[in-house]
Amino acid sequence: MTHVHKQLTLADIARQLDATLVGSGELPIRGLATLKDAGPDQVAFLANRAYFKDLATTRAGAVLLHPEHGKTCPVPRLELDNPYLGYARLSQLFDPVPARDRTGIHPSAVVAESVQLGAGVCIGAQAVVEDGVMLGDNVVVGAGSVVGADSMIGEGTRLHANVTVCHGVAIGKRAILHSGCVIGGDGFGFAHDGVAWHKIAQLGGVVLGDDVEVGSCSSIDRGALGDTVIGNDVKIDSQVQIAHNVCIGDHTALAGCVGIAGSTKVGKHCMLGGGVGLSGHLTICDGVQVTGMSLVTNSIHAPGVYSSGTGAMPNQQWRKNAVRFKQLDDIAKRLSRLEKSQRRD
Repeated sequence: MTHVHKQLTLADIARQLDATLVGSGELPIRGLATLKDAGPDQVAFLANRAYFKDLATTRAGAVLLHPEHGKTCPVPRLELDNPYLGYARLSQLFDPVPARDRTGIHPSAVVAESVQLGAGVCIGAQAVVEDGVMLGDNVVVGAGSVVGADSMIGEGTRLHANVTVCHGVAIGKRAILHSGCVIGGDGFGFAHDGVAWHKIAQLGGVVLGDDVEVGSCSSIDRGALGDTVIGNDVKIDSQVQIAHNVCIGDHTALAGCVGIAGSTKVGKHCMLGGGVGLSGHLTICDGVQVTGMSLVTNSIHAPGVYSSGTGAMPNQQWRKNAVRFKQLDDIAKRLSRLEKSQRRD
C-alpha cells in the first residue's frame, strides 16, 4: 500500500537532498517504492548490491543511487555518495504519519493542575499527566499514555498511544516513544534471605537525551541509586530491555530484542545486532559492533566487530559438533602435552 501525501518534482527533490540530477527535473513524484515495485511517479533507491539485479528492469520514475551505478540506470537518476542516507531524508517528505492539525487537551484526558504546559502541546484522549510534570513546546502525548509525577519532557517530543513514562523521568528534545514502551519502570533488584526475596527500592530515575527513539514494547528501567542514562541520538528498536543504571553513549543503535543487564556502560557510535545480550557491570568502548544473537560476558576495550555463537546448520551436524565442544578442553591439554614433547625432542 502506498501513501500519497504530497507531490514534488525531481528538481525539488534534488535541491532538498543536494543530489546531482541526471534527467528531466519536471517529472512529478508522489511517493517512494522499491526498485522492483516502483511506478513512473515514484522514486526508488539502490544502496545494497543485492538489489542491483532489479535496476535494469525498474519502472521507477527515478532512482536514488551512488554515481558509480549511474551509467547502468535506465531512468532518470539522483546521484549521492550516500544513497541510503538520501533515502532516509527523502522518506521524511512522504511520511504517512498524520500531521498534527490541533493542539490542546482532549476532554477525556486527566491533567493535574500543577502541570506546566509549553506552547502547542497536544494531549490525547484518556491520557494521564500527573503532578509536577513539565511538558515543553509542541510535545505530543498520545491517547492513553501516562506521564508520571515530576517528569520532564523536552520540546518537540512525541509519545505515541499507550506509552508509559514513570515518575521522575527526564526526556530531551525531539524524542519519539512508540506504543507500549515503558520508561522508568523498576529495575530488577531483590535480596534473598535464604527463604524469600526482598525488593530493593529503585531510587534513581531515567534520563533520555535529545533525538532518542524508543521502539514499541521496549523497557528502560530506572536506576537503583543513580540514573539510567541514554545519550543523544540513541536509536532503540522494539522489545529491547535496558536494565537499571545502564549508560548508553551518543549515537548508538540497538536492534530488536537486545538485552543489557544492570550497570553496563555502552560507548558512543556502537551498534548491537538483534538479540544481542550484554552481561552486567561491563564496559563496551566507543565504536563497537556486536553481530546478532551474540552474548557478551566480558568488557570490550578495542573498537571493532565482535561475534559469538554458531550459525544454523543441519541438526545432525550440530549434534556431532556439540559433542566435540565438550571435548575441547581435553583436546587442548593433549595438544599442549604434544607440543612440549616436540620441543624437548
